[in-house]
Parts: sequence; structure tokens; C-alpha cells
Amino acid sequence: MSRILIVEDEKVIRAALKRLLLKHGYEVDDAGSVAEALPLAEKHTYQLIISDLRLPGAQGTDLIPYAGTTPVLIMTSYASMRSAIDAIKLGAADYIAKPFDHDEMLNVIAKLIQPQTTIEPLESTPENGLRPLLNGSCQAIQDLIKRINKVAQTDATVLILGESGTGKELAAKSIHQLSQRAGSPMICVNCAAIPETLIESELFGHEKGAFTGADTTRSGLIEAADGGTLFLDEIGELPLEAQARLLRFLQEGEIRRVGSVHPKRVNVRLIAATHRDLKNLAQAGQFREDLYYRLYVMELRMPPLRERGDDILELAQVFLREQCLKHNVSLSFSPEALNTMRQHHWPGNVRELQNAIERAVILADGHSITAELLGLEPEYASTPPKAQTPSTSQPDKAEHTLDDYFLKFVLEHQHHMNETDLAKSLGVSRKCLWEKRQKLGIPRKGRNAAQA
Repeated sequence: MSRILIVEDEKVIRAALKRLLLKHGYEVDDAGSVAEALPLAEKHTYQLIISDLRLPGAQGTDLIPYAGTTPVLIMTSYASMRSAIDAIKLGAADYIAKPFDHDEMLNVIAKLIQPQTTIEPLESTPENGLRPLLNGSCQAIQDLIKRINKVAQTDATVLILGESGTGKELAAKSIHQLSQRAGSPMICVNCAAIPETLIESELFGHEKGAFTGADTTRSGLIEAADGGTLFLDEIGELPLEAQARLLRFLQEGEIRRVGSVHPKRVNVRLIAATHRDLKNLAQAGQFREDLYYRLYVMELRMPPLRERGDDILELAQVFLREQCLKHNVSLSFSPEALNTMRQHHWPGNVRELQNAIERAVILADGHSITAELLGLEPEYASTPPKAQTPSTSQPDKAEHTLDDYFLKFVLEHQHHMNETDLAKSLGVSRKCLWEKRQKLGIPRKGRNAAQA
């Protein structure tokens, strides 16, 4: 059983995270500061240390030299995202933004504690292509693999299109790892997860005194990717002002920090992704048309899971092996479970399949995963729900009730709350809020409805 040390001075967050990890089978110790954590780290062997960045007396990164080979996961707020990048440079294994989504936290922990159960290192040959990263035998995936192999050998800008959960970031990482830039950084940014007031500073950096709170000069995430690759997920959510700056970067190969008059040249390959129709957004004046055509050099389309035929079951077996290894169990799918997965519409695509199998493995008592353990909701099997007052049918199902609450809260408050405030009120990240909107079919109000 893996043992984890939590270092967090906010008691509510520490207690909630501890309950989450205990529920999922981890042994957990906790401390409120670096001073409290060090004696525990000397006494016990941990597979992971999770620490807040800002702690009383010392920074969470001060634990890194004492951790040895134990990975350190840093928790930070969105406003401190640049500091999190600095933490990576100091040796942190990864970082996660607060408030975090439970599934996101569990996935990051699984990746750090059980690297052997996650995606294998990329090995591309004419025979296997990208098989370690993109599992599937359907024609759409085979065509996608061939195209990724070709585009990876160039520095062309790539636009990846597809529904949420289809693996757009995975495709972007495949391109980077197959390219000549594989030895340089790849910086991944979710444009929907950063407040609009911070996104220009995060991407392009800022000079000291450029705005209130800019106490020091900071480089941006584009500079951090110099020599490597920048992946902008959900680029359709990028504000128009930031789009103008991004266009100049693509045209001239240079950026200008917020508050600076001097440009800086950078060598960065851009890969962008979105589930939205950028051409229609451009025609509606919500996305710059000139930027759209700059991005539309090479297009990759990620097929939805429901169109991948037997790949559904092939992927299910891959995820089952990973989860069985992670939880040290031996399980197989019942015939009813296989049939349910084959028939399900999968509105959440590969991510939904992966989460359903992980949940089933955790709940399973015997040697078989039944259709009931997968917890797939039949009302979502054909079309996504309309944005209306939630139904009260099947109130005994906890997941259904939570979705109803989420739907009702967003519909009632999105007229006077921006995305950041909605996410905070719901206790989730902006990325989680965005993905939940897609799952439940809740349209987002225009930017003028509530200024972020």
C-alpha cells in the first residue's frame, strides 16, 4: 500500500484531501508546515509528498532536497501558476492548481506513484507507429497515427480538433516526443482554466510594476517553452486581447512582456486544440479570423469514442490492466459489462471510459466487473441533456443528484457570476467546470454577460 505525506496549513483542505486519499486505499500522514513534515519524512518511507507551495515558515519547495527519490507534488493557486513552473525547475515532480478536481488529483497521484501503469515511453517505428500512446485499431486512429508521424517531423503549427475527452493533449505530446524538439520543454496550458485577467501575464510574462501586484519581473510560459513546444488547449476560450498578442508571436517569432516596450525573440512550436468550431466563432466576431488561418496550417481530428467500434473494448482492457496493477487486484469484465460498454454513447469519450473503469475496480468485491459497477447513466446514452431545470427522476443515484445540483447552480448563477467565481463556489477548478458544462450540455454565457 502506498504511503503519502500531505503538507498543507489550511486544515479544511488538508482534512478533505486526507479523506479522499484514505477512501482510495492510500496510507496518509499529514502536517501543517515544513517543520512538522521533516520529522515524519525521516521516520517513514513515502511514495509521494503533496505540499502546498506557500506554507508558514518555509516554502513547500524546501521539502524537495529532503525528499530524495520521493516525488513531490506541489499545490498552488492559479495566481501562482508561474511559481509552480519555478517549482518544477527546482525538482518538483508536478504541480496541481487549487481548487483541484478530485479525479484530476487522483490521476496525477497515480501517475507519480505508479509510473509503470501509465503510458509507456514513446517508441516510434514504421511497424508500431504511436501504438504505445494511441491505442486502437480502427481506421480513423490508424490514419491519425500516420498523420502525427508526418507532421511531427516539421515545425508546422498544428490545430487539433475533437470533443472533450478524446485525447487531444495526448496527440500533442505525441507530436512533441516524435519531433526534433523532444529534448526541450513542452509547456501545456489550458486557456479555459486561467482567469482572463491573468492569461496575458501567464503566457507572455510581465515587467515589474506593469499592474497591481506585479512586484517582480517574470517570464511567461511561452518563454519557458523556448526551444520546445507550447500546447494551448481550449484555445477558443482565449480572450481577444491575448489573441492579438499570440498572432504577433506566430507572425514574427517574438513576444513582448506586459508592461515592456522591448520584444524578445523565441523559438517555440505551437500546437493548439479546441472542441469548438473556430471558423464559426471567427464569423461571429468571437475569434480573430487572421489568427484562425494562422493556426489552420495542419489539422488533426480526434475521433469520438462512439465512432471507434471495437476500440472501445480494446481501450477498456488496457485501462483495466492499469487499474488492476495499481490496486493489486485481478478482475475481468462480465459479458453484460462488455455489452454495456459497446452500446454506451460515451459523451465523455476516452476520459469517461477511463474514469468508469477506475471507479468499477475500486467498488468491485468479487473477481468480475458488472455493468452496474460501471455506473453508466442510460439517459446520457443518446444525446446530451438540454440546459433546463434538472429532472428529479432516479433520485436514489448519487451521481445523478450531483449532476442535477451542478446544472441547477450554474443555470441560476451564471448570469451574475463569471467562470472563476462559479468554479470557486462549486469547489472545482475552471477546467473541471468547463468539462462538466460539456458533459451536461450547459451553454456558456457570452463574455459580456459577466466580466471575468
